[in-house]
Amino acid sequence: MTENAVLERMLSEADPAPTPRDAAPDARALATRDRILRTSTAPSRRRVRAVGWASGLVAAAACAAVAFTLMMPTGAAVAGTPSPLAFGESETVAEIVDAAEVDLAAVPGPAEPERHVRAASWTLSLDDAKITPQFSVLTWNADLSGRVVMYAGVPYESTDAVANNSAEVRSSGEVTMDLVMAPGEFSTPVPEAPGASHDELMAALHAFGMPDSPNAFEVATAITSLIEQWTLTNAQHAELLSIVENTAGVEGLGIATDRLGRSVLGMRMVSGDGDASNVLLVSADTGRIVGLETIALRDVGGAPVGAVTGYRMWGLGEGAAE
Repeated sequence: MTENAVLERMLSEADPAPTPRDAAPDARALATRDRILRTSTAPSRRRVRAVGWASGLVAAAACAAVAFTLMMPTGAAVAGTPSPLAFGESETVAEIVDAAEVDLAAVPGPAEPERHVRAASWTLSLDDAKITPQFSVLTWNADLSGRVVMYAGVPYESTDAVANNSAEVRSSGEVTMDLVMAPGEFSTPVPEAPGASHDELMAALHAFGMPDSPNAFEVATAITSLIEQWTLTNAQHAELLSIVENTAGVEGLGIATDRLGRSVLGMRMVSGDGDASNVLLVSADTGRIVGLETIALRDVGGAPVGAVTGYRMWGLGEGAAE
């Protein structure tokens, strides 16, 4: 099955209609499909993050509703946009990575990389003043078969500061999409489990589009693309953090509470064009990379300065999405 065909299936699963499955897509469906393909395969320089096909897989079910909404530069969210995370006193990148390595050595993690990822993200809609989180469970196999199930989160007001920062992001349990992929239908640049060495993980990051001489923003983008397809071991997370530490242009932030109520430390990277920043979130309890928040630094592409333009979290416990 071609990538276009899988995307058309996803749109059908996400928004079922009485129209027969084998009917030709109408103009609206074609326009939606084309918009997904444009943003997945040829992102502009102002994209929040470069997404591979499988990352787009998780987000595509809500693509028709996803849009940038406005937030004042002071950080007061409006029109369904979450407030940025509030970080405490800054720490250096070396301090963050050193602490994470201690936690990674002490806390149990997966024995080997797993083709199973549970994630939570924001679905920003211009049609709804409330913030609507979305949960996903992706499972795939060596033969490139798999399944992705999407769950609606419980909407809340953007003005609700407690909800923004104190574990008020939770699933409603409502399934919004359940897509089963036959062997060969799942697409990934890293079909075999990556190793834990520096060279092996660098090869995996390059496979996800990281250039030969990446800036810190590009490193974070590739790392999170890898994490969206693989649940990695603690040793692999430690090596990825070492790669981040040894990349120029990374700023250490303090501690914060993420939108699932977890204690996290942040490391910020600015894009090469200066349009956006990525904040990589590291668990203060396990040392694992557990999230990414992207913020607009310039008023471009409809996203004003200070707007949160993307947010994903990983490492959810069993049952958190359901």
